Amino acid sequence: MDAVRKRLAGRIGLAALALGLALLRPADLPAQTAGERLFYYVDRLDSFESLRQHIDEITIIAPQPYRVDGDGVVWGELDPRVLQLAREHDVPVMPLIVNPGFDADLLHALLSNDAARARAVQTMVELCRRHGFMGIQFDFENLHLRDRDAFTRFYREAARALHDAGFKISVAVVHRLEDYPGPTPYHGWLFGQWRAGYDLQALGEIGDFVSLMSYSQHTRRTPPGPAAGLPWVRDVIEYFLNHIPAEKLSLGIPLWSQHWYTSHEDTLLPERARSYSRSHSYREAIGLLERHGAELLWSDDQKVHYSFFSNAGVFEWVFLEDARSFRAKLDLVEEYGLRGFSAWVLGSEDPEIWQVLAERAGPGR
Repeated sequence: MDAVRKRLAGRIGLAALALGLALLRPADLPAQTAGERLFYYVDRLDSFESLRQHIDEITIIAPQPYRVDGDGVVWGELDPRVLQLAREHDVPVMPLIVNPGFDADLLHALLSNDAARARAVQTMVELCRRHGFMGIQFDFENLHLRDRDAFTRFYREAARALHDAGFKISVAVVHRLEDYPGPTPYHGWLFGQWRAGYDLQALGEIGDFVSLMSYSQHTRRTPPGPAAGLPWVRDVIEYFLNHIPAEKLSLGIPLWSQHWYTSHEDTLLPERARSYSRSHSYREAIGLLERHGAELLWSDDQKVHYSFFSNAGVFEWVFLEDARSFRAKLDLVEEYGLRGFSAWVLGSEDPEIWQVLAERAGPGR
């Protein structure tokens, strides 16, 4: 790995990389949170291996095993090895429940049906009892603004039932900068279909905490750019703090990297091609850059490494999330006194983030 970093360092140089990893070891987080470290988990080998190796550096495991349909039927299964590891290391588990494929119509049907919501809530409580979960995190996305009040009602119903049974509840919420949608039709669509459906004030009051998904600033739908550039993350945090107290706000931090390229599309007529992107783990992204002999650059403004290179004359871009960019986002968690962070997803990370975490105050449980 050291050889790969040296080859890719380019203009910034290996010494600058080392300096960046050694800078800023801030004071402890507020005592009441002790720097909560929530890591998301998916059913993949790399995710399990990372969990197995680093479970003692994690304060909450948040796997993504459960789905719910429009009738409130919940299904899914968590790898029993994850539960066993969690019990052996005394780490609480807070699984996610999602609308499959982030289907907006399915979510609307669920939110509009009293019996379906009640069925889903009953199952959540039963799952927590059966498996000894800490609680449940809602991860419902592609939530239309027309369903804002209905979603709040569902969250309140679930919170009441889970709290009464002795469990906790949290919610993952899509990023937002302000109340104004923005300057372009894309911003208008994003506001109505993805952002405005969350009543931040109410969700903050009802639940135990909110995981703020600062990602994805740039996606497959946009031109190349960072998943969560630092100025963007700062602006998003400051907006959310207008509605949710810092002790209830967990900063979502991306661990994956993004690669933009030209995709051939037989079904896209007449173009048959488009600019597109896909996510990579840190190791995959490093391998891609090495393969193309790419030069790794550092944006001191965005606090992220990036690269662009020619592939048969067509330029491709990579924005790399690594230990240095992770450190910069941790600094924001401490600067604003947030409860901690929620990192997506185990297995995608630069292995050196664990050294960054080791430099900070030890995790509190």
